[in-house]
Amino acid sequence: MLQDSYKIRIKVLVLFFILFFIGIGVRFYFVQIKRHGELYDKARAVYTKTQNENGRRGEIYDVNGSLLAGNVPCFEITADPTIVGNNKKCEIAARIFHEVLHVPSGRIFQKLAIKEKNGRKVRYTLLLKEVELSKSIELRKHLKEAHCRGIFFKEKTKRYYPKGAMLAQTIGFINIDRDKVIPVSGIERATNIDVMPEKGKIKSERDRLGRTLSYGFVEIDESRNGNNVYLTIDEQIQIFVEHELDKLCAKFKPRAAYAIMVNPWNGNIMAMAQRPTFNPNDRSTMHANAWRNRMITDVFEPGSTMKPVVIGSALDYGIVTPHMKFNCEKGYWGKMKLRDAHRMGMASVTHILAESSNIGTAKIAIKMGKKLLYKTFVRFGFSQKSGIPLKNEATGILRKPNKWDYLSISRFPIGQGIAVSPLQLVRAYCALASGKLVSLRIIDRIMNSNTGEIESLSYNPAPPVFRHENAQYQLIQMMKLVTMEGGTAKQAAIPGYEVAGKTGTSQKWISTDKKRGIKGHYSEKKFFATFVGFVPADHPAFVLAVITDEPKGSHYGGVVSAPTFREIARKTLAYLNIAPKNPEQAEIPSLDDF
Repeated sequence: MLQDSYKIRIKVLVLFFILFFIGIGVRFYFVQIKRHGELYDKARAVYTKTQNENGRRGEIYDVNGSLLAGNVPCFEITADPTIVGNNKKCEIAARIFHEVLHVPSGRIFQKLAIKEKNGRKVRYTLLLKEVELSKSIELRKHLKEAHCRGIFFKEKTKRYYPKGAMLAQTIGFINIDRDKVIPVSGIERATNIDVMPEKGKIKSERDRLGRTLSYGFVEIDESRNGNNVYLTIDEQIQIFVEHELDKLCAKFKPRAAYAIMVNPWNGNIMAMAQRPTFNPNDRSTMHANAWRNRMITDVFEPGSTMKPVVIGSALDYGIVTPHMKFNCEKGYWGKMKLRDAHRMGMASVTHILAESSNIGTAKIAIKMGKKLLYKTFVRFGFSQKSGIPLKNEATGILRKPNKWDYLSISRFPIGQGIAVSPLQLVRAYCALASGKLVSLRIIDRIMNSNTGEIESLSYNPAPPVFRHENAQYQLIQMMKLVTMEGGTAKQAAIPGYEVAGKTGTSQKWISTDKKRGIKGHYSEKKFFATFVGFVPADHPAFVLAVITDEPKGSHYGGVVSAPTFREIARKTLAYLNIAPKNPEQAEIPSLDDF
């Protein structure tokens, strides 16, 4: 009996061990096989450290490689209030911040003094973002000397615009929200996908105290810097434009002023500037009207600068010839309620353009007819985008012929009742100068900053705007007279060079209908004064438009904008080393021009 009892106990014990080891085996199976990946990741998180690494935002350069937007090292300063210490220590630290960085000491003290919030200890507070390198080094030194603890410096980079206000609206700027880059305007916004860096990670083994082990494994997923963008802008020409625009504003004190220079053969924007402007490095006093690129977003009635487009098309279709005469009604045409500044009688098409006759141009347009006139506006790019990649570009206002009234055909050809952007106007003059409607370009190439590979942005095909080259030639000869004695823009003339262009003096439309802007009247006191031209006239190096909004003292394009055109063009011709047609008449450039 006793022996049987022992046998049973032994069998139970053996069975127990068998089940025990089976249980351990099953457990090992689930731990080592089934949950291996999950548990391995948890364990790895304990003994490994992951550090995020940010790449550098791509930089922006002019066509020759001069830096326009870059990155500079800076520091983000944070603190652990529980480590900083008592109020006395907080006061010492706050005073040092004030002495070095001139920030309010009370604000720093308040952030350091709050040790607990909602029943929980405050272990992190942001004190300052983007503190420049030299100031950060000085601040850290003084804090160390005062034995201030719990204040941390995190190395970062911030966007920096080395040229200050130059080209500010075109380049644009970015904002930072919790380490996230938000592109606001300009090239910064248009090329954000290209210049945005890719983040990387560094994983390494650490000991129980969190220190990196020198003999442990290291995994590196490298960050990638953003691509660099090269514009078509030439910095030296941009300086000419900005300087002369400042002189115009000082003399005539306008509401705003714009200048745009374009290569008419490929559409490259060589320079563009507007006033008022701003410094993107210091936006504390920036006004909303200063940072918006109104050369792209705003429209205006172009006035007489529209006349060469209409007359050029009439020549091209054989409707008129340069010597064909029209009755300019001695300065007043009652039927169409039109007036001229000069009391002209019978005048040739050449003189109609040179002396800017509204009546003569209107009669040419009536001879063309609605359909051809509308077709002309479209063929020269009005009511269309220019091709520039910047956002919020305006397309202007051009009603279709079935919505014209009986006065429209006499008003549109003199630039009244039609609205264009400054970009559209300069593009149309590129078509007059080169014979083709080029798409405007401001980005020349993009360089991969990691590999050095360069992607050149292609040119879009440019459709011709003239059917006959002779018509273009005739028009250019007529436009030369505008800048000669007897023309409306002799102040745009450049000694030694032939200049083709046209003035525009347009009354501003004052709307009394805020919703649609249709009802209103033309102001007797507010004008746009414009000059657009190209030089050398027969084979232009550039087209330049100068547009002045509400100048004081004079409102004529030939008085306000033409001299600025002359000075910018004169300096640019010398810079580009373009020889004059008549060297004996040319002015020798001085060192002050550069």
